[in-house]
Amino acid sequence: MKKKINFCKICCYSDTHPLGLVINNNGVCTGCKIHQEKFEINWSDKYEKLKKIIKQYKSNKNIYDCVVPVSGGLDSYYIVEQVIKLGLKPLLVNYNKYFNTPLGIKNLSHLKTIFDLDLLTLNVNPNSIKKISKFTLVNYGNIYWHIIAGQTVFPIKIAIKYKIPLIIWGAHQGVEQVGMYSHHNEVEMSRFYRKNHDLFGVEAENLIENSNSINEEDIYEFLYPDDHTINKIGIRGIYLSNYIKWDPKSQHELMIKKYRYNTKKFSRTFDTYDHVDCVNYMNLHDLLKLVKHGYSKVTDHVTREIRHKRLNKYSGLNLIKKYEKGRVENLDLFCKWLNIEQDGLDYIIDSFRNNIFWKRIDINKWKFNGLSKLNSAKKDKKIKINFMINNKQNKNIKNYITIGKGWP
Repeated sequence: MKKKINFCKICCYSDTHPLGLVINNNGVCTGCKIHQEKFEINWSDKYEKLKKIIKQYKSNKNIYDCVVPVSGGLDSYYIVEQVIKLGLKPLLVNYNKYFNTPLGIKNLSHLKTIFDLDLLTLNVNPNSIKKISKFTLVNYGNIYWHIIAGQTVFPIKIAIKYKIPLIIWGAHQGVEQVGMYSHHNEVEMSRFYRKNHDLFGVEAENLIENSNSINEEDIYEFLYPDDHTINKIGIRGIYLSNYIKWDPKSQHELMIKKYRYNTKKFSRTFDTYDHVDCVNYMNLHDLLKLVKHGYSKVTDHVTREIRHKRLNKYSGLNLIKKYEKGRVENLDLFCKWLNIEQDGLDYIIDSFRNNIFWKRIDINKWKFNGLSKLNSAKKDKKIKINFMINNKQNKNIKNYITIGKGWP
């Protein structure tokens, strides 16, 4: 048990961050220190370097110049627009998470339509997904393992199949959140980062145990290709955020204006742009994050906005306290999908409560003493932050859309 939790004096992260974060003697975390590079780098020079990298992958022989992973949320529109501006012919790929929202299906379909591009979607056997989800939920308190694993391996398998050596991603989470690398390192996609940070050390092979019914067929689509095959084709994955000044809020608002990207209001954060494609990300997945780590997605959003100088820490902490224990929606849909009882789900959730941040006061009642309560900031004038709402689909979701049929 950690005796003392140290907080960054600028943002709302602590040194308990699961991706790893260091706070220096001046009280500034590595994430804020690396973020400062955004205001110091000559991004015109960086972009010229990106164009030189891209030039060697433009091909007249192959139909496609690169593979671009996309979804119905996050930065997909902006990434694809940048790839088109670079003069590349991308093949879009999407891993079907099975927790799709109507909004996400519409965004994804609209994306491939307005840019007139080919899109390949991986639909893994839903019975396999359910077995894996139940195992990772019970053993790791994680319902998103199969999604992260699928999203990070499917593009590589397609790159191998079509012999397309370049994969283009948007932002590197380790750089953007905790300053794991500098922008100057120009870190690229790797097996190591995927295993140790995206998947928290759990590879597909680790899911097969004598105590469960998961078999080799269930995990096949999540197995990372061997290095020999990857190196033979020369596959590399670059992150645009190393060459373009990355700002999700500004980028999303540009995509809303230009392409009518659809947004959604959430009960657990003020950000209306991220993860609009998933029923569970800002609900059960976010609850599990709060249970295990003492903070939730709203802290990530607040920290990002503080670093971009659109919020101060005092306003940020007020937003976190307002949203982090917001209503968790659609738990009944997840229980129905996974064929478990609500009481059973509650029991599993409680088993992962971190006793640094939670204290049981009754059989079904807990007292929360999370990072937002331990953190502090000098009282300052509150700053309001605005996020756009652009959709007409605020109806309650009655079922997951397992496979979307597209959108006119």
